[in-house]
Amino acid sequence: MSYLMMDLAGFTVSEQEAELLSHDKVGGIILFTRNFSNKAQLQALVKSVRDIRPDLLIAVDHEGGRVQRFREEFTLLPAMGDILPAAKGDMALAKRWSQELGFLMAIELLACDIDLSFAPVLDVNGISDVIGTRSFSAEPEQVTSLAHSFIQGMTQAGMATVGKHFPGHGSVKADTHVAMAVDTRTKETIFNHDMQPFKELIGQQQLNGVMPAHVVYSQVDPNPAGFSNYWLQQVLRKELKFDGVIFSDDLGMKGASFAGDYIGRAQAALSAGCNMILVCNDPEGVKTLLTEFTWPEQLSEFKSALALRANAKQVINALEQSERWQHAQQLAKQILAAKK
Repeated sequence: MSYLMMDLAGFTVSEQEAELLSHDKVGGIILFTRNFSNKAQLQALVKSVRDIRPDLLIAVDHEGGRVQRFREEFTLLPAMGDILPAAKGDMALAKRWSQELGFLMAIELLACDIDLSFAPVLDVNGISDVIGTRSFSAEPEQVTSLAHSFIQGMTQAGMATVGKHFPGHGSVKADTHVAMAVDTRTKETIFNHDMQPFKELIGQQQLNGVMPAHVVYSQVDPNPAGFSNYWLQQVLRKELKFDGVIFSDDLGMKGASFAGDYIGRAQAALSAGCNMILVCNDPEGVKTLLTEFTWPEQLSEFKSALALRANAKQVINALEQSERWQHAQQLAKQILAAKK
């Protein structure tokens, strides 16, 4: 099945949004800062969504650093790129810290009945302003190692993992939210440098989902990765043997304009191999796809995105680990203080 992930305008679900959520092609929602005033309100919002559709996947971008949608009443998380410097280059220590921060990030969201944070970022830090310290490191081996530990923490809390932005966004200056981005480097460089964290973690079966970049790797394929049969089918599915869920990045971003209007973008993303497409900040775009688009019935051996719902048993166990939670909160404060 193909699914759409939509967003909400505010602190509550409107009547119109409730109608859209009931559509059988809506498989999830993604939350933003505009959906949060305090934790009690957030929990009430999530409950209202669950009352309409208990099966929906509820997600958010909650990486840490500047990409953390909920702040008040949540622990402020450091950017992933600040972990190793705070550990003064001690990889063993940085890995332990990364694991605890993965647990902390996940458990605070799961406590509000939010299934998923689109994390970890597996981009290798290079010249990209939009990535920057969202990346664990400028070295592929360090990204892989620290992300593996972060994933362990997420998994221990009961949260699935989504690596982004395949095959790597760190060496592109343009921000795909507002511009088309083209990476002109050679296929060999991209495969041996940027793609290594994805390759290694997929090989270790550590990723439940992958989100491709809205980047054109012009020496490899003319289409942005998220609209490319080559990147998603040949490389990700066949060569790397990834059998999890492929999420599109937001189809409302400038980097997706390559494929035309929303119907063209949805068709291109799904034809390339995405299992769930995201449309954010454009309710009219959501309506268009739910009323005018002919959705393909994907007869696929790959998992449904709804399989990434939180593991309830693990969540209950993790919520009981209050001492670990408190220790991780202190650790986050320690790393943030080290940067000042």
